[in-house]
Amino acid sequence: MPWYLYLALKQLFPSGKRFPFFTAISVLSVALGVALLVLVLGVMGGFGAQIRRMIVDTQGDVQVRSSSFIEHPHKVLAEIEKVPGVAAATPFAEGVVMIENENKPAYPSIEGIDVNRIEKVIPLRKYIRAGSLDDLDDDSTILSYELADSIGAHLGSRIEVYTPLILEKLKRDEIVLPRVLKVVGILEIGHQQLDSSVMICTLRTMQDLYGLGNAVHGINIRLKPGVDADAAAARLNASFSADSGLRAKSWYEINKDFLWVLQLEKNMMLFIMLFVVLVAAFLTMSLLLVLVLKKTREIGLFAALGAERREVALCFCLQGVAVGVVGTAVGMVLGFTLLHFRNDAVELLTRFTGSKQVLERFYQFNQLPAHSDPRDIVIIILSAMLLSTLAGLVPALIASRMKPVDALRSE
Repeated sequence: MPWYLYLALKQLFPSGKRFPFFTAISVLSVALGVALLVLVLGVMGGFGAQIRRMIVDTQGDVQVRSSSFIEHPHKVLAEIEKVPGVAAATPFAEGVVMIENENKPAYPSIEGIDVNRIEKVIPLRKYIRAGSLDDLDDDSTILSYELADSIGAHLGSRIEVYTPLILEKLKRDEIVLPRVLKVVGILEIGHQQLDSSVMICTLRTMQDLYGLGNAVHGINIRLKPGVDADAAAARLNASFSADSGLRAKSWYEINKDFLWVLQLEKNMMLFIMLFVVLVAAFLTMSLLLVLVLKKTREIGLFAALGAERREVALCFCLQGVAVGVVGTAVGMVLGFTLLHFRNDAVELLTRFTGSKQVLERFYQFNQLPAHSDPRDIVIIILSAMLLSTLAGLVPALIASRMKPVDALRSE
C-alpha cells in the first residue's frame, strides 16, 4: 500500500482511538445528503411509476383513433390483432353528458366499453369498489365514487342522462326523453380528476346516446409482455392504409406533455437536493483545510524526506475520496431504510395532525408509493463521490504547494 494512502486512512480512522470528530462530521454530512436524495427521488419515482401504471391500466399500451369515426370497428380490430406483439384490443366511444339524480346535476365524461373485451385490455374489475362489472348492461351504468357522491347516487339509483343528441333533435322539433340508467357499480381509480368525473356504460348504450350507429371513437390495445409501445405503434401505423385515417399512438406519446412535467419535477428535486450534498462537501473541505494547517510541520517533514508534491496532494485528496465512499455507503443504507419505513412515518404524522382524510381527498393517497430507478442511484453515487473528491482537492493543492523549509519552521 502506498504511504500516502496508508497515511490518509490513518488520519481518518486512527486505530486505538475513539472515532475522530472530524471524520464523524464529514461522513455524517455526506450520508445525510445521500439519504435525503434517495428518499426524495424514491418517493418522486414512486408517484411517477404509479401514474404511468394508472395510464396504461385505463388507456392500454397503444390507442388507435381516426380523424373522424371508426365506421367499421370489427374490421379494424381484425386488422390490429394480426400485427405482431398485439395481445388484445377493445373498441370504445366517449363523450360528455349531463346526468341528474334527485335534482342534483353533474357533467361527467362518459365512456362506452365492450363488456366482452374490456378485461383483456383494461383491468377494470380491480377498480370497482362496489357492485360488479358483470351487472353492466344496456340499461345500467358504473359511476366513479366522487361523482356518485356529488349527486347522491348509490347502487340501485336510477339517474337521468341528457346528451347533445337531445339538443340536435330539438332543433328539428323532435322530442327525445332522457335515458334512465341504473347504477350497478362504483368505481375508484385513485386519481382525483378521474374519480370525480367518469361514467361508464356499454358500447351500444353510448352509440345510442350519441347517435353513432356502429361507429366508435377509438380502439385501446394491450401488448404482449416485453413489447415496446412506440415500436408497436409504428408497426400498426405501417399496417393501416393511407386513406383509412387511422393513427396509432403509444401511451407515452398520448401523455407526453404530462409525463414531461413529471420528469421535470423529478429533475428539479434532484437538482435542489444536490445542494445538500454540496453543502456537505464544503464542510468536508473546511475540515480538511483545518487538518492541513494542523499538519503543516508533518507536511514539511514528508517533503524533506523526498515526498513528491503529487504524493502529498494525494494524501489529502484521498481523504476526501474516503469520506465520500464511507458517507455514500452509510447514506444509501440510511436512505433505503427511511424509504422502507416511509408509510409508518406518514401514519404517525397524520395521526398527530389529523390530516389523513385530507391526504386521501386531495392527494389521493394515504400511503407513499416508492420506486428507485437504477439510473437515479448511479447519479446519486457519482455526484456524492465527485463532490467529496473535489472537496479534498483544494486542501490537497494547498498542502502540495508548501515549501519544506517554511513548513518545518511553522509552529
